[in-house]
Amino acid sequence: MSVTHLTAPGERVDSEPVTLRVGVVGAGFMGRVHAEAARRAGATVVAATASRPDRAAAAARAVGAERGYPGVAELLGTAGVDVVHICTPNATHAPVAAAALAAGAHVVCEKPLATGLAEATGLAAAAVDRVATVPFVYRFHPMVRELRARLAAGEAGTVATVTGSYLQDWLSRPTDDDWRVDSGLGGASRAFGDIGSHWADLFEFVTGDRITRLSARTAVVHERGTQQVPPTEDLAALLFTTAAGTVGTLVVSQVAAGRKNRLHLEISGTDASFAFDQEDPERLWAGRRAGGQVLLRDPATLHPSAARYVRLPAGHAQGYQDCFDAFVADTYAAIRGEAPAGLPTFADGLRTVRVTDAVLSSAAGDGEWVEVTP
Repeated sequence: MSVTHLTAPGERVDSEPVTLRVGVVGAGFMGRVHAEAARRAGATVVAATASRPDRAAAAARAVGAERGYPGVAELLGTAGVDVVHICTPNATHAPVAAAALAAGAHVVCEKPLATGLAEATGLAAAAVDRVATVPFVYRFHPMVRELRARLAAGEAGTVATVTGSYLQDWLSRPTDDDWRVDSGLGGASRAFGDIGSHWADLFEFVTGDRITRLSARTAVVHERGTQQVPPTEDLAALLFTTAAGTVGTLVVSQVAAGRKNRLHLEISGTDASFAFDQEDPERLWAGRRAGGQVLLRDPATLHPSAARYVRLPAGHAQGYQDCFDAFVADTYAAIRGEAPAGLPTFADGLRTVRVTDAVLSSAAGDGEWVEVTP
């Protein structure tokens, strides 16, 4: 099978199968996660760049790249990369992604795809002839795929309500700080844009339904020392309805002491209900009038679409990096001409920016109901 390989800026030729050449922009925690997933998918990390030119060599060491470059232009112009992974602060996502697409590269861009709706819309349009994905990686938990398959089969009956939360505590103290707290770097939304977007994507992915209207409130719990006008939210709570008539509630917080990364999603139907907890991803709870049961990640009992993502035998825990590895592997499979199901694209990234925009609009209007653009 041939792949399209970038040999020079703007010049692409078809060739026999080659090892994909990867460039990583941003060498922090997420840059290292991306680079590790790239290697596990059989690619070579050939280039890296950091936020400052003098950190090029350190960036290369951090992600295990062959060479560090002083900036994005130099990386795109001389490294000959096939895929660019963007792992920089949110406000830089759109310009870097646009430059990578213009250079002819495929793109993996951290969420949010952009901090503005117009930029996100432009990127989704620009990516039509490239593989361009956003790491909504919780889609790749096997038990999430199992939930999706069971809902698609109609096991829940009529889905009446959905309840959920995404809770973290890493900003629960007034002294806690990070670049994400700065609206100039993180964007106008922090808690919802950062983690609420994951929940919204996961809900719409597993149900095939879409949030159509919402009423939201946000709050700032701690006034931190950064210069922000206005400050970004520490938490958000919303009530929403969907195209299918489901009523939902969601609480998102980065100041929930004791919760590290708890994404919880419960779908309640007339025949059965299902609940998934990202901090306990090996299990899926199923409830019926006659009683409940815990479904385990066992390839012998899972739907084929879920068993596909099982890397280890039952009882041997899989986790976050496994999801990320599966996401990157599917992205690279798409670059090679395959069509893996459930791959989150720039269109999905645009969708969550639209939901985030509606949350901010509603909160600014004292919780007024706002339509979410399809």
